[in-house]
Amino acid sequence: MNRTVKRVLGRRELVDFPAFSLTGVEAKVDTGAYTSAIHCSNIHIETDAEQRPRLVVHLLDPGHEGTDGRALAFADFALRDIRSSNGEVQERYVIRAVVQLYGEDFEADFSLSDRSDMKYPVLLGRSLLRQGRFVVDVAKRNLSYKSLARAAGRRARR
Repeated sequence: MNRTVKRVLGRRELVDFPAFSLTGVEAKVDTGAYTSAIHCSNIHIETDAEQRPRLVVHLLDPGHEGTDGRALAFADFALRDIRSSNGEVQERYVIRAVVQLYGEDFEADFSLSDRSDMKYPVLLGRSLLRQGRFVVDVAKRNLSYKSLARAAGRRARR
């Protein structure tokens, strides 16, 4: 029998978004949410020189370490109905982004919303957790980053 090894995530993880040059962003692992989410502000549509729509946003808060205040533009985006934590359906923009866990890249859909009233700017939902074959141990935190730090320490001692 061929069993897939499942990696363990804690209830909170530090994640990287290499395409956005963001590292060590705090994320809440939420098995109750289907779609992952990332905090952004100033969400609006602009048109480029060829009159094609672009979604323009500022990821995270200006005071968040790692952000440089620049706006990001996405040509590939969708508008979807997303059910919020209180059960209300909201129309949100969704982008596809690469997030790193355990030093590995995972591509996932991220809904864009103002999470400034939330404790964590990123939420990792079930669709991402499934593809990475993760299980969640709610008693743990930052297992992905701790694993990478241990591996780096072992390499440094060689």
